[in-house]
Amino acid sequence: MPGLINEEDLQTVRERTRIEDVVGSYVTLRPGGGGALVGLCPFHDEKTPSFRVTPSRGFYYCFGCNKGGDVIGFVQEINNSSFVEAVEFLADRVGVQLRFTEGGGGARVEPGLRSRILEANRLAAEFYAGQLGGAEAMTGRQFLAERGFDRDAAEHFGVGFAPQGGRELAKHLRAHKFSDDELVKASLIRDGGWDYFQGRLLWPIRDAGRSVLGFGARRLFDDDRMPAKYINTRETPVYKKSNVLYGLDLARQHIAKKNQAVIVEGYTDVMAAHLAGVDTAVASCGTAFGDDHARLLSRLIGSSDALKGEVVFTFDGDAAGQAAALKVFSGDQHFISQTYVAIEPSGLDPCDLRIQHGDAAVRELVARREPLYRYVMANTLAGFDLDRVDGRLGALRAAAPLVGSVRDSSLVNGYIHELAKMLGTDVDEVRREVARAGRRRVPTGPERPRQEPSGAPDDQPALGLPMPNPRDRSLEVERGTLRLMVRAPEVFVEEWNGVQPDDFTHPAYRAIFEAVAGAGVPGPDWPQPVVQAASDSTAVHVIAALATEPLLRPASPTYAAEYVAQLRLLSVSRAIANLKSKLQRTNPIDDQVNYNRMFAALLELEKQRRELSETAAGPAV
Repeated sequence: MPGLINEEDLQTVRERTRIEDVVGSYVTLRPGGGGALVGLCPFHDEKTPSFRVTPSRGFYYCFGCNKGGDVIGFVQEINNSSFVEAVEFLADRVGVQLRFTEGGGGARVEPGLRSRILEANRLAAEFYAGQLGGAEAMTGRQFLAERGFDRDAAEHFGVGFAPQGGRELAKHLRAHKFSDDELVKASLIRDGGWDYFQGRLLWPIRDAGRSVLGFGARRLFDDDRMPAKYINTRETPVYKKSNVLYGLDLARQHIAKKNQAVIVEGYTDVMAAHLAGVDTAVASCGTAFGDDHARLLSRLIGSSDALKGEVVFTFDGDAAGQAAALKVFSGDQHFISQTYVAIEPSGLDPCDLRIQHGDAAVRELVARREPLYRYVMANTLAGFDLDRVDGRLGALRAAAPLVGSVRDSSLVNGYIHELAKMLGTDVDEVRREVARAGRRRVPTGPERPRQEPSGAPDDQPALGLPMPNPRDRSLEVERGTLRLMVRAPEVFVEEWNGVQPDDFTHPAYRAIFEAVAGAGVPGPDWPQPVVQAASDSTAVHVIAALATEPLLRPASPTYAAEYVAQLRLLSVSRAIANLKSKLQRTNPIDDQVNYNRMFAALLELEKQRRELSETAAGPAV
């Protein structure tokens, strides 16, 4: 198990990293007033800038899609990387050698190697693309043309060609001052100095930030010494096949905008799908679609309303396609979106489907998607003789756990009726069996891991606390108080002027205050300790928003006292209303002691309300 990053090194990375420089490499930022910078959000399409960076606090936030966090969170989001990978990326950028504790065994990758590999990959991609136009690459161009891809398509997807000589790329990169050791570690050359890819058509595999992580290569010539039709970059410090998806650089914004991802099998299928108008298509690279891929997509799809998102798998209608669907179903717990399958009965993949029937046929394939549960359920029933009583009973017992495992409870009743219809069985009998299956079912996967020490969301997404509406006037005082605590903690006296968790009615705001109260004495790195103390992804996003929102008045102890008084006034008013309700339900004769106790408490609360009203007289909001 990898060790934890040394806390001192983590702090050094944060201190040396300027969020405006990192974000500015992906987004054009302009002054937005109040020391903030604004630009177009890189996580969703927009024409008016709603993306805001506050360098003084080290936070970003988009008021359009509600994504936000610190610089580590930004790298996680833009590169679809884990917390540790994001820290390593930034450490390379600012020249910090990370140490790892608890069995980490020291730095796992020498400082700067990741950035060197990424630069070498970038130059290699440019070299390969340039080779595609040469005479030697005629076979590669014919391969593309036969599949309906012209020069513009090849350039759009960065398709290239590796010369057959086997030394050309190494020579090119050595001229750019790369050592053989670096190129071997990048999987661009082999130990003997030969190019890793020779005489093959190549597709650059990029992350969401368009950095080239590796390559996929297709065999073209009969005398190719590598027997496999497709080979990929070996595992490197930047390329891990279980964590990359081909086409993600082109599909990312469309996935986020449409809350949909379409999973196809190969590079040409991704090209065909995008050219046909299915611009959310991606493919795994040299490995089957797995749990890490699922988690990667879950970070992109509908974080605010995940169950409206769709993951659509394209499978053939044969036995292999059915087996693939069942495998996906077994890992479906990693999705927070609805999972679908799109079956092409003719067995054509999207590339061949486009060649034979045109762009519309590819779009229609995705439009014909059906819920994964329904497809798997039908295939489960196909193994039983439904004309026999014992066959129907066996089918019901096999299918009931599938229905019971559906996350969206609003769909379960409909699936029960559907299963009853498919079996020709009474609905109540199916409902009872589904209920029994639910009681028998036990968790088979590991518990959801705890959040990273930074407070940033970990790799396993969760629905989390509900996201508060920043324009909800009934919560304006709660948000304003927290905004002041996050942006100007120095204006509060000891114990945050007496604010309590119960003063907050929205669960996300309550969670944020608990993080504030548990973050210790505010220091120069505030509000980073608040993020670290937060235990929910929604809370982390809201903290980022608060850190970028401007204050309505200059911060001062008087301003803080007025805000807290208004917050406490609302809390006390709620307590008074509750106590009056109890008094009305209490008989003052039969329960005189309890009635008198509550009446005395009511008088004390009324006194507090008058005092708070005087303090809150200044219009804080």
